[in-house]
Amino acid sequence: MIFCFNGFKASFKATGKRLSLYTSMSDLKKQLHQLCANLIQQRLDAAQQAIEAAQQAAKDDTKSSAGDKYETGREMMQQETNRNMAQLTEANKLLVALNHISTNGQATIAEAGSIVVTDNGKFYLSVSAGTVALNGETYFAISPGSPIGLKMKGCRAGDTFSLNGKQYTIIEVL
Repeated sequence: MIFCFNGFKASFKATGKRLSLYTSMSDLKKQLHQLCANLIQQRLDAAQQAIEAAQQAAKDDTKSSAGDKYETGREMMQQETNRNMAQLTEANKLLVALNHISTNGQATIAEAGSIVVTDNGKFYLSVSAGTVALNGETYFAISPGSPIGLKMKGCRAGDTFSLNGKQYTIIEVL
């Protein structure tokens, strides 16, 4: 069945007992890709703001007669800056990795850029960005190098795998 939804041409596709709404595989992947990029950008912005705040606090801290207290405060602010720089670097790496993932086409085997629908959830094999919600559906944005990503890689619809004592059956690879 095909109909229009918010300007997108959409169709219902039955997958086992589940009924899912897809605008098109490519559109769905592009939307998930953009949501992941937005999450990473939020991490970049937060880390940058924290770095700037710590640097400003270090500049505003004036030396008092209690010299050790001044040095300890400056050292704590420097450590905070270093932690945030590490988060900024990590977020940049995620963004670079995400930008190397294609959002075109439909896959038949699980690989980077695939959407893998299992009996225990829907996964977007891209970067470790956490849980993302799209059109009322929840997806787990996971890295192909994560433990579950490694188990999924190369699998097809109908394949099963086990992770931490939990069995997963792949219903569909998109």
